[in-house]
Amino acid sequence: MQDFPSVQISYFPLKGGLNLVTPPLSMPDGMCRDSLNFEVDIDGGYRRVAGYERLDGRPQPSDAIFYTISATFTGAVVYGNVITGATSGATATAIAATADLIAFTKLTGTFVSGENITVSAVIVAATTSTAISGSAPDQLTQAQYTNLAADIYRADIAAVPGSGSILGVHRYNSVVYAFRNNAGGTAAAMYKSSSSGWTLVNLGYEVSFSNANTSVQDADTLTQGGVTATINRVVVQTGTLASGVNTGRLIISAPAGGNFAVGAATSTGGGALTLSGAESIITLAPGGRYEFVNYNFGGGAGSIKMYGVSGVHRAFEFDGTTLVPISTGMANDTPKHITVHVNHLFLSFDGSAQNSGVGAPYVWTIITGAGEIAMGDTITGFMPMIGSNLSAALAIFTSNKTSMLYGNSTADFSLVTLSFEVGGFDYTMQNIAEGYVLDALGVRQIAATDAFGNFSSGQITKNIRPFIEARVTRSIGSCIVRLRDQYRILFNDRYALHVTMQNGEFKGAMPIQYAHTMTVMSSYESNSGEEFVYAGDTDGFVYRMERGTSFDGEPIIAYVNLAFSFMKNPRLRKRYRKAVYEITGGSYAEMDASYELGYGSTEIEQGTTSDIATSFGNVNWDRFVWDSFFWDGRTLLPAEQDITGSAENISLIIRSTSDLFRPFTVNSAIIHYTVRRLLR
Repeated sequence: MQDFPSVQISYFPLKGGLNLVTPPLSMPDGMCRDSLNFEVDIDGGYRRVAGYERLDGRPQPSDAIFYTISATFTGAVVYGNVITGATSGATATAIAATADLIAFTKLTGTFVSGENITVSAVIVAATTSTAISGSAPDQLTQAQYTNLAADIYRADIAAVPGSGSILGVHRYNSVVYAFRNNAGGTAAAMYKSSSSGWTLVNLGYEVSFSNANTSVQDADTLTQGGVTATINRVVVQTGTLASGVNTGRLIISAPAGGNFAVGAATSTGGGALTLSGAESIITLAPGGRYEFVNYNFGGGAGSIKMYGVSGVHRAFEFDGTTLVPISTGMANDTPKHITVHVNHLFLSFDGSAQNSGVGAPYVWTIITGAGEIAMGDTITGFMPMIGSNLSAALAIFTSNKTSMLYGNSTADFSLVTLSFEVGGFDYTMQNIAEGYVLDALGVRQIAATDAFGNFSSGQITKNIRPFIEARVTRSIGSCIVRLRDQYRILFNDRYALHVTMQNGEFKGAMPIQYAHTMTVMSSYESNSGEEFVYAGDTDGFVYRMERGTSFDGEPIIAYVNLAFSFMKNPRLRKRYRKAVYEITGGSYAEMDASYELGYGSTEIEQGTTSDIATSFGNVNWDRFVWDSFFWDGRTLLPAEQDITGSAENISLIIRSTSDLFRPFTVNSAIIHYTVRRLLR
């Protein structure tokens, strides 16, 4: 009786992320030789990324709810029709209709069984049941109806008014703020999200004063002759109100009765001061790139304010109502980078790092604790670091140098150079337990150490050096995603890089390609622990990331092309029989599985042909065998894929292209094979 070789099994977890530099025989099983729109999951495996969707304050696409109701038809109901119940008066927007069912969203009121349904006052159907929320014949149809409902809501959400790209997006006190040039490109405008969409923020007016007394207060009415205005903020820049010897500015509402002029003025409650001239409207210069920080200099609960810079006009403070330009006294008062460190506001002016007085963001005089540090090169960013019980630490970056500022005030500040050879690119500094920054060689981790200097610096993305080199001058932003332990870098060619860390250990990096050209990115954590990640694009839209099943309506094209696995013997031919994948997720999804044999050699029968276009990397896609499978539960029992063919190695491939499915994670793979002969 003939003995057949026994089937052997090779198991490996998917980990390590993308690797573009390690030779095939040295690359561990489970790493990727090519990937797109997957990320390294902190819980193991590769996760297809979540979607993103536009926002303006109105209900978001992923908030949409669909309903179904049984009906008999006498006319046509098509996508987008507004349907009305003739008896109930309920209205909704149709998303689909079958032989005996209408699916709809945006329901107002309640449809009743047995009533006529009209479209533009024409009867098209009669209901035979009441409406049911979220009901569909099967999981795929449920995903399709959910997606169609999301598209209806998406159409309501508008771009930020104006022209050009989004210049900045920020979350403050549960409101999203966005900056974009006005229609004529003559100034930038500030908008806030609201239940009616983007709403223009009135920036107000300012007027300079001197010698004000203590009775000049916020919310007073400023009066000079027949001219009046409301004082929104008293900004003392030198001296004190108590002394009566001071200078500063008043942030005021639009004056009534004319314009203010040089001379004495009064305020409600006996305030007295001298105005230095007429008021001027507060404007934001066009262009620039905004950077923000939220901080509480007041100390009391509820005193957190928003601080921002753009590189083209003065820094500013905003409390949700009043915008206060911050005048530092610089001849060219256009700071580019901002942070808060040991209760000082820090701003960058080319090669100068300047700080305000302690707890006094309006005051920039030496006698109040303000100061300046010359860096010798253009500053590209700040990054507060975890210091010690004796001294705080602030990383200051230039293009070619990284320095650490120790101390707690100008009295004991000490600048120490961490690296003379490498610095960081603008807007790529982030701190998630450790510091991360992008420079010409890749992503660097700046970690606390017991060695002299208290911090060490190491490059962690050597495995994707070709990707970094192709985009070394294209980085335009970054953020952290706390719930996923990720540092994300945004590039100006629709790509991003997701770098996953865990307890300071590098887990892998994988590239993402958006359907829109993003220009800014930011993230925030609420007091309840909910995370908000935002981006803005070249068309003026603002997006919330990690939401929905699509890239704002566009399909997410995702794949992982695993390393060639040779089962511990690179010269032994194997006959491959089956691949088994462990896949987890939270909802229904579909995907394709394929493989390449023998380094994808054209001399080996690879199976049927499938044309796949990819704009990342230099991999030559050839012939594939594709299988499809899906799941609709929380965890998939291992999904199996039949394999035919013999070779010395095999590369497994998973691909998904859809705007319907939520993220899923491919955790591990098992390959079934039998041993054949050595290669000759």
